[in-house]
Amino acid sequence: MISNAVGVDIIEIKRVDRALSRFGDRFLKRVYTTLEVAFCRGRANELAARFAAKEAVMKVLGTGARGVAWREIEVIPNHRGKPLVYLHGRALERSKYIQLEGLDISLTHSREHAVAFAVGRSRDLEPERAAWREKFVVILRERGLLDE
Repeated sequence: MISNAVGVDIIEIKRVDRALSRFGDRFLKRVYTTLEVAFCRGRANELAARFAAKEAVMKVLGTGARGVAWREIEVIPNHRGKPLVYLHGRALERSKYIQLEGLDISLTHSREHAVAFAVGRSRDLEPERAAWREKFVVILRERGLLDE
C-alpha cells in the first residue's frame, strides 16, 4: 500500500546563527555538504532553511536524526532556485527500503524563523493501523498512562 510521506520543520534562525558563531566550520562540516556551504555563503537564513529541510526529510524517511546523518541529505537549488533534495548513504538506502518516490520540498523564512515542508510517496510502513492502535493501547496501559 502506498501512502503520502510528509515532514515539516521550523527553526529559529538565531539558533543557527549562534551555532555558526560558536562552532564555525565545525558546525558547517557536521551538518552541511560542501555544495550547501558554498551556496549559502554563511547566510544564517539559508543555512537555517536547509537545517529545517533536513529535519523535514528525516520525518518523511521515518528515521528522525538517529537513523540518518545530516550530510546524507543535501538541499541545493536548481537553475531557477527551486530546492532539490539529494539523498546519500543511509538516507538513500532508507528511501529505497520505503520505496520513496517523488521527494519534493518547499523552504521559506521570515526574519526569525525558517520552515521546510517535504512530501513524497512511499510504501505504508503501518499497513495494519487498527492492529497498531490496539497494541498502542496495551503499551500505554502497561506503563500506567491509560486507565481504560
